[in-house]
Amino acid sequence: MGITVQNITGTTAIVIWPKMASCADSFYSVMYHPNWNSMLSSYSRKSFQKEERVPTSRSSFVVENLTPLTTYIVCVTCQSANPSSDQCRVFNTLERDPASASNTKKELALGIWLTSSVLLLIIAAILLYGCLHLLCRRRRERLQGRNGTSEQDHRKAWTKSTVHNSEELGRQSQLMQDIEEKHPGGIQLATIIENPSACKEPVTPTSKSQERVPTIGQCSAIN
Repeated sequence: MGITVQNITGTTAIVIWPKMASCADSFYSVMYHPNWNSMLSSYSRKSFQKEERVPTSRSSFVVENLTPLTTYIVCVTCQSANPSSDQCRVFNTLERDPASASNTKKELALGIWLTSSVLLLIIAAILLYGCLHLLCRRRRERLQGRNGTSEQDHRKAWTKSTVHNSEELGRQSQLMQDIEEKHPGGIQLATIIENPSACKEPVTPTSKSQERVPTIGQCSAIN
């Protein structure tokens, strides 16, 4: 068939073949496999690692994802038929392209960076949620503590006022009792002193030997 392999690199190669009239209404099968030594015994389709179907309008195919510094065998047949020796070619891949290696490293570094960024964002979101939850809980506890303290202060003030009033009433009651015990007739005495005319009574005349005695005992007691 005159198969040729061109533009070989460490991971790719272009396979070119002439068009066949027998495949006009069908497709081409491009089969390739590494380690040519294992393929010397037969050319069975089942022995190939990869197989790609290409439309008959095309006469070339780019083989990708090859291993650098490896010997490959590639065959092109019509309608997935078992290839013959004249339908196959052997080629060796080159070393890995420095640009490709650099791109691979960049892609790897970019993937690691993206993964790390996502993890950091998740961790930051979790920490932020935890901090906000803690702040809200502390604020709620502080407000509850203030409300409890104000209620306790109100209760203490009311209790102190009640106790003070009770003590004041007790002192007044005790003072009144002390006054009554010390001066049981103090009120009547003050009234009589203020009105001394109430004690003046007429004196009945008696004999010369008798003295004038007031008729009311309270006034004599006062005198």
